[in-house]
Amino acid sequence: MTTGAWGRNVMKRKPSPSTEPKAGSTPEVAAARLRLLAEASRALASGLDAEESLRRLARVVVPHLADACVVDMVEGNGLRRLTVTDRDAERVLRVLPGGFLPGPDDSAAALAKVLRGAGPMVVTDFDMPDPGDSLHAAQWTLYRMLGAETALIVPMGVRREALGALTFVRRAPAVPFDEQEQALAADLGHRAGLALDNARLYALQQHTAEQLQLSLLPDLTGLGHLQLATRYVAARERAEVGGDWYDAFPLPDGSVILAIGDVVGHDLAAAVRMGQLRNMLRALAYDSGDDPAGVMNRLDRVMQGLTSIELVTAVIARIETPPGGPWQLFMSNAGHLPPLLAQPDGRTLLLEEGHAPVLGVDPALERETAAVTLPPGGTLLFYTDGLIERPGEDIGRGLTRLRQHAAALAREPLTVFRDELLTRLSDDQHDDVAILALRVP
Repeated sequence: MTTGAWGRNVMKRKPSPSTEPKAGSTPEVAAARLRLLAEASRALASGLDAEESLRRLARVVVPHLADACVVDMVEGNGLRRLTVTDRDAERVLRVLPGGFLPGPDDSAAALAKVLRGAGPMVVTDFDMPDPGDSLHAAQWTLYRMLGAETALIVPMGVRREALGALTFVRRAPAVPFDEQEQALAADLGHRAGLALDNARLYALQQHTAEQLQLSLLPDLTGLGHLQLATRYVAARERAEVGGDWYDAFPLPDGSVILAIGDVVGHDLAAAVRMGQLRNMLRALAYDSGDDPAGVMNRLDRVMQGLTSIELVTAVIARIETPPGGPWQLFMSNAGHLPPLLAQPDGRTLLLEEGHAPVLGVDPALERETAAVTLPPGGTLLFYTDGLIERPGEDIGRGLTRLRQHAAALAREPLTVFRDELLTRLSDDQHDDVAILALRVP
């Protein structure tokens, strides 16, 4: 395959409607191209899924700039053909829109040259490739299937790194890409590269944040005598880790502390503060021997005296499991949502006793410890607000929804109870979710 400066007309053919010479004044043509650029920018900025944004971009430019648009992404040592968009839907059915291609390192294909840094290239001669050049052969097959007479290839790159390429195909030999169209295509490639790079940075940040959050959450393997089910789910619409947390650990007397809470904030600083708070709670509860209200008071004083943590909601509960008697729950609530008790017969109860203001307001506040007898087979659920809250909705509706689903799942195995609650209540999740569930034998 060879490349020309602006294209070589091999045969005369009536141009397709999308590639007919532009009629009207230069300002009209410039305005049309600006509109196309604006639409393409909106397509690239319309979501955090870079691949779907690139597919939308391809649909925007076809048929206004080309008869077909191909998006290839660098992946590992090779390429992945993300999408092929053509003005002729039946033609696309004959072209495999996806799949992996060989890497560009040793190929003579124009696509490989663009990815190696040659810049935008126009292809007008489509000679049979060397049989040993797999990428060149794949491109030749693609051009033949698309009926290409002219192809313009531009890199999708940032900081001198090519993340992929856009290929614009025209089937009318009499209408090459002029200088302004080539500049427009190069601009689209640059914007697509920025969108792809931003999405990759977002994914890396999200993965890092989630791994940090998970590393700060406790290991509960030492509590094998209890049926516990926990889960942390990051918010879907941002890459920020939150301050949601849960904990469970044994005390010297054999009882167990269960706790859940939410540190104000949705960033890495909130996650770090959450880790500090959880460690302080463990030390205070294990060493003091206080009831949950006493531990909550100690935690409030230490938090305000030694940290920069501002506001925290939390529930601290102690579970006593005497072998010959009913299980007992002792709990104190600092401005958090009430735990839910779901009984095997479908009855549910919000445990609203022992409620007091959030931590961080006044360390001298009086707090109380509420006592609840846990029925055999009952399920005790601690959760954060991301499970039930919806923008613009009264929280009472969320609590009602939670009770209805918990009642329906009360007799299911504990892991099924947890997973189904998340599935049924997290369809419109806008916040992090932490849940901790305990099943009474």
